[in-house]
Amino acid sequence: MSSISPEEVAKIAKLARLKLSQDEIALYQRQMSRILDSMAKLRQLDTQAVPPTASVPWIEPSPREDEPAAFSNASALVALAPEREGPYFKVRKVIE
Repeated sequence: MSSISPEEVAKIAKLARLKLSQDEIALYQRQMSRILDSMAKLRQLDTQAVPPTASVPWIEPSPREDEPAAFSNASALVALAPEREGPYFKVRKVIE
């Protein structure tokens, strides 16, 4: 079983500028260990006969027409904004 230490989780969190509680560190430690275990299992697969691919060629993209549509609940969306002015998002000026 691959294992990642609580210290490694804390270091990754610090690099990502995340503040984690001890419970969150323990949770992420378990989750990251499971991910590393899954990757180890994948490394064991014999892929010698499988050609490298950049995409899955048998899946056809399904383009659709880009049609404008009214959004029925704009006020609820604007209510989530940290700052607003009337029915609009308020953002700081970025262009002089």
